Amino acid sequence: MSGCEDPDVRNNMRMMTEEVSSLIDQMSDEKIGEFLLEVVKERRIYIAGAGRSGLIGRAFAMRLMHIGLDSYVVGEIVTPAMRKDDLVVVFSGSGETNSVVDIAETAKSLGGCLCLITSREKSRIADLADCVVLLPSKPPRDAEWPNAFEVRQITGGYKSLSLPLSPIGTLFETSAMIFSDAVIAAVMEIKHCGIEDVIQRLSNIQ
Repeated sequence: MSGCEDPDVRNNMRMMTEEVSSLIDQMSDEKIGEFLLEVVKERRIYIAGAGRSGLIGRAFAMRLMHIGLDSYVVGEIVTPAMRKDDLVVVFSGSGETNSVVDIAETAKSLGGCLCLITSREKSRIADLADCVVLLPSKPPRDAEWPNAFEVRQITGGYKSLSLPLSPIGTLFETSAMIFSDAVIAAVMEIKHCGIEDVIQRLSNIQ
């Protein structure tokens, strides 16, 4: 490449794959089972998250719709009112992002069931959640990680959760994407949902 050393992209991919594999081995089967049980119940599912975590959440909401579940993204103008006992799934690496904490508190006040996908065992959202799925990694020191998502973005303080995914903090988001897709595959088996059912629900007006 002109002007810089040729980066070893494939080696970076291998390191990332190894790191995510190590994280997966540390996950709790019990917590994964609890989360699956909540997802397959017949009720509305609301997905929330900020920034890159929010994008992973939106992808999960779309896949839930594809397999026939009643899913919505919090904050979209077509999202209906939440009802008691509906499920809210929050994607938050820190569990401390102020805007997402507000959503979690509102969901609990409305009588909803709250599930958290996170990288930190202890957090404000974890304290509220009925189910916490931990994607374990070593977070930065609290002094390095302001609670406000917006502050972290503006100041360039978005810290990685681990190396070698450190430049843009992708370990949580990458593992959360893999986890959410694996959940979709498991739910398809539980619900006896085939690929033909998914194809019928794919958008046909874009």
